[in-house]
Order: sequence, then structure tokens, then C-alpha cells
Amino acid sequence: MIIRTDFPYETTREDVRIPLSDGVELYARIWRPVTDGPVPALLEYLPYRLTDWTAPRDWQRHPWYAGHGYASVRVDVRGHGCSGGRPGDEYDARELADGVAVVEWLAAQPWCSGSVGMFGISWGGFNSLQIAALGPEALKAVVTVCSTDDRFDNDVHYMGGSVLAVDMHAWAATMLAFAARPPDPLYAGDGWREQWLDRLEGVEPLVHTWLSHQTRDDYWRHGSVCEDYAAVGAAVLAVGGWHDPYRDTVLRLVEHLPADRVRGLIGPWSHQYPDRGLPPGPAIGFLQETLRWWDHWLKGEDNGVMDEPLLRSWISDSHPPATVYAELPGRWVGEKAWPSASVIPVPYGLQGAPVEVASPQHTGLDAGRFFPFGNDADLPPDQREEDAKSACFEFPVGEGEPVEILGRPAVTLRLRLDVPYGQVVARLCDVAPDGSSTLVTRGALNLSARHGRDRAVPWPTGAYEDVTFELNGIGHAFAPGHRIRLSLSSAYWPWIWPRTGSEPGWTLDPAGSEVTLPVRARSAGDDGIAFGEPEQSQPLGVVHPDTLDEPRPERLVVRDVARGTWRLEVDPRYGGTRVYPDGLEFSEDAVEVYEIQEADALSASTRSQWKVRLRRPDLGWDARVETRSEIRCDEGGFLTSNEVVCREGDEVVFHRTWERRLPRTAG
Repeated sequence: MIIRTDFPYETTREDVRIPLSDGVELYARIWRPVTDGPVPALLEYLPYRLTDWTAPRDWQRHPWYAGHGYASVRVDVRGHGCSGGRPGDEYDARELADGVAVVEWLAAQPWCSGSVGMFGISWGGFNSLQIAALGPEALKAVVTVCSTDDRFDNDVHYMGGSVLAVDMHAWAATMLAFAARPPDPLYAGDGWREQWLDRLEGVEPLVHTWLSHQTRDDYWRHGSVCEDYAAVGAAVLAVGGWHDPYRDTVLRLVEHLPADRVRGLIGPWSHQYPDRGLPPGPAIGFLQETLRWWDHWLKGEDNGVMDEPLLRSWISDSHPPATVYAELPGRWVGEKAWPSASVIPVPYGLQGAPVEVASPQHTGLDAGRFFPFGNDADLPPDQREEDAKSACFEFPVGEGEPVEILGRPAVTLRLRLDVPYGQVVARLCDVAPDGSSTLVTRGALNLSARHGRDRAVPWPTGAYEDVTFELNGIGHAFAPGHRIRLSLSSAYWPWIWPRTGSEPGWTLDPAGSEVTLPVRARSAGDDGIAFGEPEQSQPLGVVHPDTLDEPRPERLVVRDVARGTWRLEVDPRYGGTRVYPDGLEFSEDAVEVYEIQEADALSASTRSQWKVRLRRPDLGWDARVETRSEIRCDEGGFLTSNEVVCREGDEVVFHRTWERRLPRTAG
């Protein structure tokens, strides 16, 4: 990592409030170069609190952009951080309209040239695309990282038409804890307490809305740019990582957006910016790559950025299973078009007699984290235990060249169900000669969604049907002498919430089934892609003090042998205790618990607890937020429970609980 202090421009920083038409003001931090004339503006627009939570990350990139001749702007979404108003749903119409207004406000400033770019990872990548689809004239280019174009089937709520238990629960609980946090009086001023209390009156657990829409309806179509790619007029640099759940969006964007204003980049990374150096690597000089993008689209420089391949992607070599890798072996390759002429779909037929698959309900505990962030326990361990609970089919890789795949594998399965509902999960694994099984990619299908994600169609009991679905995209080379293993299971907890009555599983007829791999022909021109060393600006200087708390395992699996119960305890490790240079003492602690009995789908339950404390001793300010969130399911539907307790000092200033029953109509 190169820490830059010598930039082409000196920079300044100021905090401002951006006025909106309804009187609400959004809190913004602006880094600008010291110049004689106007410059383009870059916007990152998030709910994640610019004065504390994202401040360390912001300091790595916003001053760097300013030092290279851009006004770089970080804005908190309405109802979060020090912005006014009440929090809403993710990417709701109000948030997007506010974003358009911010773009227009930036373009109208005397220090702005009138050209604006947007960038962001995850939430900020989402709303960058969505605001671009609304067409503000000043928004010329976007860099969207680890984001999605499909809010229903490629987000944290549903997967293959099934409720994504692990993050439907965890992310709703996380956002409840975020929305309940107070404005910081150092920046919000004397009215912070009234602003906090008003905000708390508007807090609503988002899980209520998400579980009320169990098929792909108008709620999910809103904000899904895949509904109309032509609406995105800005140039788009789409970036993802093979260990991020949103990477398929990059493949769809380079396929559906005009080739003269889109480029795609997929590395080996987790859910992180590619310059941060968090595992798995290798990291790249991502800020330099984006600077080339901005210089071309916002300053009109002919710098060759559009001469790059349409899609640059990392192909990982075979590697042993592990929950963390500093760097993965492999290489960069480029495709001039997508779909690529060098990638050929190759079917592998399954063999054998019909097999009954009724996986134990705890199949999936070795799935790894849905959102890997670069922590030590994020990635899936050896898959042999999961494979033992699945139906497995293997295809040997002969001597000579590896079998290299790039894109989305697909499976066609001939299934029979004796119950109306079921789920199927397909995992593609790389099996080494020593028997170790490394997860390459996976996919899932709620069998009631087999005719479309917009409807739920019960299975005709006792009948065979063919179903086809894709696995997540991947770039991987299976080494000679290894085996390609397809593993099929009827359960995958806690990623997939089990359907009541699905315990009997299904019967697979291999004679009518196959897996199709996107096999890529190696090219002599593959070796020409390279990136610079990662650069960042000087870090903020946050201190992480030692505490007396006993460290909690990141992922702990506990088995109650007598009860047949399995419990997964997860510490998401978002940041812990830290002290900021401006004097803020910040601590947060979160734990997620997922529990299930191995033979009972109705036993599934999730629980999350958050404890957050923000303290400024010099101001005599001490605020605490505690939340609790739970989900269970019975024969009739989902049962959710949420609680928020907020304190200023020892005084409870807010306490509310929510209990909801939400019918299970699909999912």
C-alpha cells in the first residue's frame, strides 16, 4: 500500500448542509482541490454516518480524489448521521429523489464544472445506479462497486425465490441499530436531541416490509435497474469480487448496457473496495483505475480507458479450502465482448439411478458468511461435511490443461416431489487428490418459483418436472488431476429459510439432469492485463484500544447431541471499540444466532442483539442504543419481534417493541 501525501493539488475540507425542497437538510463533507477554476464533483451517498462509521474509509479515498483535481463529496442519507428528516426504507423514492437533488445542487455550485460522478460500494453502489436510471443531466458517470441491478433475486432478502434467512434477518437488525443512533452534537449542534427523538418516532423495522413481499412484485421492481437498462444514461464502471454475493450484476451490466459506455471489473475480492488490501487479494490500484474513468468521462481526456477489454476478470487457480486467504493464486484475463466468444457452454450429464435427497436441516452451516468482509472466518471451510449431506456427482479433470470456467454455471434437474414445496441448492466444488473439497460457486431455487420469481406455484405431488437455474458467476481453473463435484441438497441453513413440510426432500433422476459449465478457451492474449500498486491518502488516525472483554469467536457452531439442535453464533466484527481524532469514543458489539433442529424445519430461528455507545467526555455526552431482533416461523407464517432501547446517560429516552405475524405466501 502506498500512502500518498504529495498530490497535484492542495486540498481543503468543509462540512455543509445541503437544503432540500421540503426543508430537510442533508449533512455533507466536501474535500476540494485549491484551484483557480471549477472542477467536476464526485458524490458518495450513504446512510452509514460520515462523522464516525465510514470516516476511516472515507479518509482513504475522498482526499485522494480532491488531491487529483475533483471535489469529492460524502453525504448522509435522510434520517441518518447528522442529516435531517426521518429514516425510510432502503432506496425508497424519497432517498432517490433526494439524491437527484444533491447531484443538481453540486452541479450548480460555483466551484463545480457542472459535471458530476457518483461512486459507492454496496448501498452507495446501489443508489448510484438507481439515480443514474432517473437521468439527472449533470450525472455523467458512475463507479458502482459490489452492488446489484436486481433487488429481489440478487440482494440480501431472497435467493432463488427463497427467503435468505441469514441476511434478511441480519441486515434488517443491523439497519434497525443504525437508524436508532443519534446525531453527533459536535456536528449536529444543540438541536441534536430533538432531532434524535423525532428520528426515533419514525423508526420501523425494515423486515416487516421485506417479508410482506415474498415474490418479485412492484416493490422489488422499484430500484431494480434490470427492469430497464436503457434508462441508465451515465457511463458505468461496474466492479465486483468473486467472493461478493453481488458479482453477477457486473456480468449483466456489461451484457446489457451499450459497450461504448460500460466496462466491467471482477477480482478475487470480498465485499470491499479493491484497494483496501483485505483478504482475499491481490489488491489493485483501484483509485488510479477510477481516476482514469473520471478523467475520461468528466474531464473529456482521451486516456484510453475505453480501449480496455469490456470485462476484466480474475481466474483463480485450484487452491485448498480455507476460511481466509491473504492472496489467491490466479491471473487476470480480458473479454472484448460479453457473452464472450471464448466461453462455450459445455454440458456434463449426471449418471446413475434415481436418488432420494432429504438433507438434514442443518446442512449449510459450513456455507461461510453471505457477505465476506475480509475477516478470518468469512469463507467456506472444507466442504466434505456438506457434501456428505448431499447427492454428489463428479467429473474428473484429465491430464494436460486445466478446465477453466468464466461466467454462470447452470443445472437442469429432473425432480419428483411428494409434497407441494421444496428447495434445491447446487454447489460446485473443486476436489483435490487428497479429497479436500473447495467451494467454487453455488445457486439455489425455491421450487415454487420454478416458473418465475413473480409467482408461487405448488409442485404437483408425485410428478416429475425439469427445473433449470443458474449458479453465481465465477472465474476458476480446475487443475489437472482434480475432480469437479456437483453437490445437491434439499436444505441450506441459515442461508435459506426452510419451508414447512419440505423435510421429505425430493427424488432426482440423473438420466434427465446435467450441469452446464461456461468453459473458457485460454488465449495467448491473456497476459496483458496489469494494475498499479494500491494507493490511498493518509489514514484518519482512529485508535482501537484494548478492552477487558473476552474476544468472541467469529463463527461458532454448537451441537446439542441429545436435542439434535445446531446453533451458529456469528460476530460480524464491523469495528468494535475505537477512538476518533475528534474525541469521539465509539463502541459497538453485535452477535447473531441461528438455531435449527436437524429434522424439523419449523424449529428454525434467528436472533440478533446490538449494543452501541457514542461518548464525548469533553461535552458530557453519552448516548447508548440497544436492539434485539428475532424471527421464527410456524405453520401460518413468520413471527418477528424487535425492540429498541435508547439512553442518554442513565435516562431511557426511547423504548419500543414490535411484534408481527407475516403470512408465508411464498419464500
